[in-house]
Amino acid sequence: MTRVLAIANQKGGVAKTTTVASLGAALSALSQRVLVVDLDPQACLTFSLGHDPDKLEMSVHDVLIGEQKIGNVLLDTADGVTLLPANIDLAGAEALLLMRPGREFTLRRALDPASSDFDVILIDCPPSLGVLTLNGLTAADSVIVPLQCETLAHRGVGQLLRTVTEVQQITNPDLALLGALPTLYDARTTHSRDVLADVSDRYGLPVLAPPIPRTVRFAEASASGASILAGRKNKGAVAYRELAANLLKTWTEGGELNTFASYE
Repeated sequence: MTRVLAIANQKGGVAKTTTVASLGAALSALSQRVLVVDLDPQACLTFSLGHDPDKLEMSVHDVLIGEQKIGNVLLDTADGVTLLPANIDLAGAEALLLMRPGREFTLRRALDPASSDFDVILIDCPPSLGVLTLNGLTAADSVIVPLQCETLAHRGVGQLLRTVTEVQQITNPDLALLGALPTLYDARTTHSRDVLADVSDRYGLPVLAPPIPRTVRFAEASASGASILAGRKNKGAVAYRELAANLLKTWTEGGELNTFASYE
């Protein structure tokens, strides 16, 4: 059974792309066949995995508008995951999809021919709640919300949760909200803990563990064209490896994901 996990938050700068790249690499290291889908016209995931978006002949845009089959567009990466890349053309796909009936199901239909080739599909949703994000949520089995551990970081979380609820009611009743993933976490301060406690209390949203620490290694990894797991051991890589193992155990054995409360 292929697991499809969307990483979504309409706020930018919360480590969505880093989470997809790092979690994908960590799952690949656990012998999972992983496909990562860049659904953001900014194409940061594509760039961070070593491909120049401006030089692509084909992208997810061509798949969504029906001009290419998914198998023709997939790319290999240094981390062992397969990439469905994006470029700026994807911005135009959103306008085209708005005119189509059943537009929210376009990505799900596009992924179907390739889904049996992968154990896990990770979707990097754009920082908006437009038709591309709706496609990501409709195609997914579950969703994780990366949440920056800073003041006002949870602004918009309520709106995202309402969107998830609407998707569950209309296009994808089986979508499971796994929880918020703390990112840019600084264990030395009480401020990060206070932000997470506020999110948990205000929205009743599980806060997943382990928290992803703030480290310069993430920026260095993106510039190198590989995930943070490709370099020497560091605390960011350790956190994503632990999260990947936790997810895989939950998928194969059942049970619940570790939460921040139990982690502490």
